[in-house]
Amino acid sequence: MGEDNRLAAVVALAQGMAAAHTPRESWRAAALGACRALDGSFAALSVWERELGRLRVLANVGYRAPEEEEFPEAEAYPVHMFPEITEFLHERWAGGRGPNAWVETAEGAAAGDPGYIHQRVAALRRRGRGCCVVAPVVLHGRAWGELYVARAAGRPVFGRADADFATVLAAVVAAGLAQTERLEEARRLAYTDALTGLANRRAVDIRLEEAVELHRAQGVVVSLVVCDLNGLKRVNDTLGHAVGDRLLERFGSVLSLCGAMVPGALVARLGGDEFCLLAAGPPADDVVKSADELCRRAAELEPGEGVACGVASTEDPIGPVRDARRLFRLADAAQYRAKAERANRPVVAGREGPDDPVVRLADQPPPSRAERRRFRGRRP
Repeated sequence: MGEDNRLAAVVALAQGMAAAHTPRESWRAAALGACRALDGSFAALSVWERELGRLRVLANVGYRAPEEEEFPEAEAYPVHMFPEITEFLHERWAGGRGPNAWVETAEGAAAGDPGYIHQRVAALRRRGRGCCVVAPVVLHGRAWGELYVARAAGRPVFGRADADFATVLAAVVAAGLAQTERLEEARRLAYTDALTGLANRRAVDIRLEEAVELHRAQGVVVSLVVCDLNGLKRVNDTLGHAVGDRLLERFGSVLSLCGAMVPGALVARLGGDEFCLLAAGPPADDVVKSADELCRRAAELEPGEGVACGVASTEDPIGPVRDARRLFRLADAAQYRAKAERANRPVVAGREGPDDPVVRLADQPPPSRAERRRFRGRRP
């Protein structure tokens, strides 16, 4: 491949990773770009998981063997199977330098430093491949993983120039992975409450809209718990905001623990002293049980005064739920009833008969420009 073509291949790889919206898309773009740049028939991107002592495959592209999935869930290999890795796992590189790529064939080493690696050679033969080039990927100065590109048996064997080019491609992949990490961190921050580490209101709005759409299309049960931490203003006014923040953090941990009782539940801080739990799929009674446990545990938190908790579920007799806003209003109305009555257990919308006061309150036309806080102080 000429210099112009190789430059174009590098640009294409970088652009492919830049266009990725998720880590999986980024991994696939990295492997596919390297496969094309090196005229390979197969490529894989793997990460070295130091804490588990293994090389885990993230993406396989090209002509895959029957056992090779595009995004494998459990394809991993103990590090001791690849002696050349152990050198890299404990090294750091500065100034842009890093380990060079090397070539292996179905007969043994061809170009580069590492010698005969039985496991790799056996894998090449087993999968009908004649050679491969392996390029360590260095991220933030530390070995992150490896880029692996193979050619089918009978095709020209990779040479030293190919190994050198693979080293360059690995550096481009590292830059793309760094960008993906930054984007993922930005997304995480955009949907995470900074104080508690729970999801934030934006994340809840998006997930609730999706859940209600599933309910409308497939009848999936959607349940929402809205809770208000009692006594936070008193704590802030008498003990200081640092103590108040600590109470919020501790309650967030309790909510997370209770949310784990409901498979797939999202727990979030809506803002201030308001939190919620959203579940799509599990029965309403399971969610109410989790909310009951939340009330019990919150009552033990010092220096708080427990929690007011309201629940609304499409499985209960609350009428049709055609949009997310109505479910939110129902859970909110139940929460304010719990607060007004100083209830130590959750109030559940729709469980007090045909003329349920919570449903009645939620369905009243709100005053102009009213928000959820308008319910405060109004007894159903």
